[in-house]
Amino acid sequence: MGSCCSCCRGRSKASAETEMTSKVSRKDDGGRNLAMARKMSSPKVQIDGPKVSGVGLALAGVPVEQDAAYWEWHIDGSEDDSGALKFGVATKKDGKFYKALEIQADDGDSTPEEDGTALMKAIPVVGGDTVGVAVQQSDLPMVQFLLNGEPLHDLAINRFRGTVYPSIFLKDGICVTAVFDEDSWQEMSPHARFGPLIVARGII
Repeated sequence: MGSCCSCCRGRSKASAETEMTSKVSRKDDGGRNLAMARKMSSPKVQIDGPKVSGVGLALAGVPVEQDAAYWEWHIDGSEDDSGALKFGVATKKDGKFYKALEIQADDGDSTPEEDGTALMKAIPVVGGDTVGVAVQQSDLPMVQFLLNGEPLHDLAINRFRGTVYPSIFLKDGICVTAVFDEDSWQEMSPHARFGPLIVARGII
């Protein structure tokens, strides 16, 4: 497979719309920031800034707290780098989860509920593709997916509960770049209300 390369190019901006009465920053008092979380990701995953490679589940370090959010995954490499990766959201994970998952893997295949991908969908991609993920939590909670700007309506996930984090499930040999900054998005979000993921903290 090809090596990782950056392919970020800003094309558009989407305005964020939120009803939260909070201050917004790149890092909150708990040290959370817009980056992939080493502690919540599989030990078989390699994280280098926004770039993620290896095998298994990887989560961002902040939850989706606003009513509607959008982010992108840029697939690095060339068209020879292909595979079906899983995109979406996941609940918080820790080292104990991955140890238990390893034991389950030794016993046989695990289910999506067991491997943390119940709120994720497999999307075939090649190097140069852009996968957009749009999450709404008001009214009818939903996770929507877009491939190179085209909505994948059949893959939409409805009615999820609890706190969720941006996530991806990788296969060996494919490197991706997590893009939370709207200036680096390659496609438009599906609607103006889907703004960039933010780190929010309550007003003291």
